[in-house]
Amino acid sequence: MRLLVVNAGSSSLKLSALDDADTVIAENNVASWDGDDRPIADFAREVGTVDVVGHRVVHGGPTLTQPRVVDDQVVEQMRELTALAPLHQPRAIAAVDAARHALPAAIHVACFDTAFHTTLPPAAYVYALPAAWRERWPVRRFGFHGLSHSYAARRAAELADRPVDGLQLVSCHLGAGASLCAVRGGRSVDTTMGFTPLEGLVMATRAGSIDPGLILWLIQSGGLTAQEVLDGLERGSGLAGLSGTPDMREVIDRRARGDAGAALAFDVYTHRLRREIGAMTAALDRLDACVFTAGVGEHAIAVRAACGLPLDPVANAETIGDGEISAPGARVRAFVVTAREDLEIAREVRSLLR
Repeated sequence: MRLLVVNAGSSSLKLSALDDADTVIAENNVASWDGDDRPIADFAREVGTVDVVGHRVVHGGPTLTQPRVVDDQVVEQMRELTALAPLHQPRAIAAVDAARHALPAAIHVACFDTAFHTTLPPAAYVYALPAAWRERWPVRRFGFHGLSHSYAARRAAELADRPVDGLQLVSCHLGAGASLCAVRGGRSVDTTMGFTPLEGLVMATRAGSIDPGLILWLIQSGGLTAQEVLDGLERGSGLAGLSGTPDMREVIDRRARGDAGAALAFDVYTHRLRREIGAMTAALDRLDACVFTAGVGEHAIAVRAACGLPLDPVANAETIGDGEISAPGARVRAFVVTAREDLEIAREVRSLLR
């Protein structure tokens, strides 16, 4: 079975073709994608026959909690969730539509980032809101980056030479969007993102968790519209709001050269990161390991060093790709894992089709 994985970002499109052994046959990253089917059709012609297409979809809501073979009804269910992930859900739907048009004979399977977090206990996913609100609307913590957290947990267990069902860890997906996940025995038991991807850590352009009263004040007293507040929280906050750039590499470089705004951005980012690692640890019985993945997690040596974990400074500085960066004899081990959502999607697709 030849599998094509389609991963649509807020502006990009990642394509990778895998064989039965999960070897990457070919891959292509389209940095700026306008939603048409040409990149997918061209890529498919390059790799030959495509039997199955696996799609990453950010939000599955309360009903799409397992991988699903795509039909018009599933697409409509995805579309109904757009307001909960306005940056990514429309792009995922566009990618599904484009791939179905380009490859009508293939089986299409949607895999949902929220699905990994359906194992959260009520204590972790229920918001302390009026009962009438909770009964009327699906207001709960959904969590995101589930495909990445699931893969990172299993890969960290392999690196630690321990079964994943006996490991308790905190997975740190630190990219443009960022979230943590407390994983016990391979299952999500808590996470930092909530009803939408706005909650939790400071991110590239998102504020992360803030006092909801501040949002009301900005609208009622500050004179901003709800759309202006949403745009500010989604696109103008985080590292970009504090330093003028959403790129952690630039923040670290400017901080080293004495830039006060970059130093503040780094300190706010890592303070929230340390605090939330502590919160995720509290959701576990113990902490065996911490795993860093995604762009910042894999490459920002200074960010990992600022997390308060016992790291080997040489290993932390020199590890490229998957590897351990723990200090010798550390009780809590630390790992870097290359984000491979494509492999997690392939695993879910094959499991569903079996």
